Amino acid sequence: MCPDQSSPSADSAPGVLRELAADDLEDLIVLLDRDPDAYSVVAERVVAAGLDPMGSGGPTWGWYVDGELRCAVFVGPNVLLVETSPAARSAFASRLSRMGRRSSAIVGYREEVVDLWNHLVADWGPCRELRDDQPLMVCAQDPAVESLAGVRRLNLSDLDAFLPAAIDMFTEEVGLSPVAGGRGPGYRARVANSIRRGRVYGRIDDGETIFKAEIGAVGRGSAQLQGVWVTPAQRGTGLSISGMAAVVRAARIDHAPRISLYANRHNERALRAYRRVGFQQVGTFATVLF
Repeated sequence: MCPDQSSPSADSAPGVLRELAADDLEDLIVLLDRDPDAYSVVAERVVAAGLDPMGSGGPTWGWYVDGELRCAVFVGPNVLLVETSPAARSAFASRLSRMGRRSSAIVGYREEVVDLWNHLVADWGPCRELRDDQPLMVCAQDPAVESLAGVRRLNLSDLDAFLPAAIDMFTEEVGLSPVAGGRGPGYRARVANSIRRGRVYGRIDDGETIFKAEIGAVGRGSAQLQGVWVTPAQRGTGLSISGMAAVVRAARIDHAPRISLYANRHNERALRAYRRVGFQQVGTFATVLF
């Protein structure tokens, strides 16, 4: 594949776009380490696979200026942006438009995502939803609040009790059921794999999950928390605060010293709970959902 080149612009020197290969991994790690909290998903997928698209779930493209890797984008189940400049986003968008949409979402810092989407909307649009105000929050110390008793890392014997909560959380968050259209067995297998990898935490009372949270990715010194859910009957009771405190304490031991998450700005109840646990906002993400 021939590299894509850009002409000089007011905001960037001329650059070259090319797909990254194993020899580029060290350069990519330098880029990811600039912001490990934001790029933990890319780090887990790409670094572990050694930039092999078959292992990571898709190719990673790099934007080189004067022979130096300045920006990157992972094009897999989601399009994930890494340190992208306006010139790089224009070049990435041109190639993405030519290949057509294969991903379910675009995720990254708000300015980058919105700009890329403006380039792509004519060819990829319309999207199902643009979530353009998602605080990225980080907790790098043990919470000052008390942990919820009974929260633990789940095992495969908990799968049947846990699965309804996972389905409810996904449906509430995404707006689509993960088991619709005959996808139930595949979703069950993915949840089981997360449990098998030690990524799922929760409290189960009398065979019913009342609180859950999952580690979605473990990067380079930072792990991303996702799928926080409280049974509807106990929402507003403070259970999410103590439950999150328990998960953060455990995840800092089990996975990484820094725990990140991002949430929608309109979910003020959740944001207040995260701040109580000790999370602080470090940036703003956006997500384009298809």
